[in-house]
Amino acid sequence: MSSSSGGTQAVDRAAALLDLVVRADEPVRFTDLSDETGLARSTTSRLLAALERTDLVERDGSGGYVAGPLFALHAAVHDPWPQVARVARPVLETVAERTGETVHLGVPRGAGVLHVGQVESAYLLSARDWNQVDVPAHCSSLGKVLYAYDLLPIPSGRLERRTDHTVPTGDALQRELATIRRQRYATTIDELETGLSAIAAPVEGRDGVMCAIGVSGPTARLQDRVADFGRLLVQQAGELSALLGLSRSTQPRESPTEEGVA
Repeated sequence: MSSSSGGTQAVDRAAALLDLVVRADEPVRFTDLSDETGLARSTTSRLLAALERTDLVERDGSGGYVAGPLFALHAAVHDPWPQVARVARPVLETVAERTGETVHLGVPRGAGVLHVGQVESAYLLSARDWNQVDVPAHCSSLGKVLYAYDLLPIPSGRLERRTDHTVPTGDALQRELATIRRQRYATTIDELETGLSAIAAPVEGRDGVMCAIGVSGPTARLQDRVADFGRLLVQQAGELSALLGLSRSTQPRESPTEEGVA
């Protein structure tokens, strides 16, 4: 056998192992990989070691093989939000532990907010699962943050009124955004639903704010803790920016000239 054909055979065998790992719904054991491909265990071990060295596969805590960091890097470049949500999970859990409330990670998608991460409240009475709920961005604290940092197009004219407390017009929303940029967090008190409140803060990227982290829960629990939760979210948003390896250089785009509705 020539060296070129031997090299091609090694590539084909490694590709077969990689295919099994990437397509699997759960980590794949070494013995299963050897059995599925029909490769000798010594060959399987040698090829897997090469795939690990090149970050194409890695082992989880149980020793099973999963797709390696290169696949996560590809996902982060072409569809970053699942990867961002994965990195953000410890921060979301910290906020949930310290507040007891439902915690969210929201990103811009078109003219609205896409929820890509959530940690449930410790309370029996809590906010719902928002991951599949379409919420008008002007009624959402996450949405207000994304408006404030130009990640969503700001609406004009009269806005949909969900409650008597919903911000009524684009002009009123613009005034509120100045306050959000100054204090670094946004609030909605009974604006989406009566009895429901939320607070959110911006998470920075290399080119500015990229997403928002927030908490939501019953107004009766949140209304006297808005400032405390706002400061906590600002601090944890900074921690998340650091975890993502992102710049923290974003500054408010303008000085506030008017007080907005908090």
